[in-house]
Amino acid sequence: MSRIGKMPIDIPEGVRVDINGKLVKINGHKGALEHKLDADVSAVVEDNKIIVKRGSDSKSARAKHGLNRALIANMVTGVTTGFEKILEIKGVGYRAQVQGQKLQLQLGFSHPVMYEIPSNIEIEVRKNNQIVVKGIDKQLVGEVAVAIRNMKKPEPYKGKGIRYLGEYVKHKVGKTAATTGA
Repeated sequence: MSRIGKMPIDIPEGVRVDINGKLVKINGHKGALEHKLDADVSAVVEDNKIIVKRGSDSKSARAKHGLNRALIANMVTGVTTGFEKILEIKGVGYRAQVQGQKLQLQLGFSHPVMYEIPSNIEIEVRKNNQIVVKGIDKQLVGEVAVAIRNMKKPEPYKGKGIRYLGEYVKHKVGKTAATTGA
């Protein structure tokens, strides 16, 4: 039995769970999420806990058991506390600001880079060089953070670019002047 899959998911106060066949809907004070379970997996609510079960002992069913349990647990966490990723901008003149539903980035190009913010995501800019991506869907928060980071990845020579807060970028030694041997 999957160690992750067999763990029950506690339902916090104020969270409503509806399971209709293979569709799991979770509502909380931050919003609502839904997930369609895989064919080999089912879920039930017992004693204020969600229990994910698998129908067979096949390899694919065992793999999907833990995955679906983790996805449902992330949904419960998302509608109660939410998720956030913090990105940091390093570089002279590099900065960010939010303008309505767009994120404007100055990244050393000849033009500002605009990023359309998805409807379920909040983006906040702190101190002109920290971008906070918040939302209830863990996967969407991660995808938005990756999309923003890919606009100007940190380069290894000066370290300029967009990186996750606390991410270590290994610096390389640049070119040195050739010495003339006499």
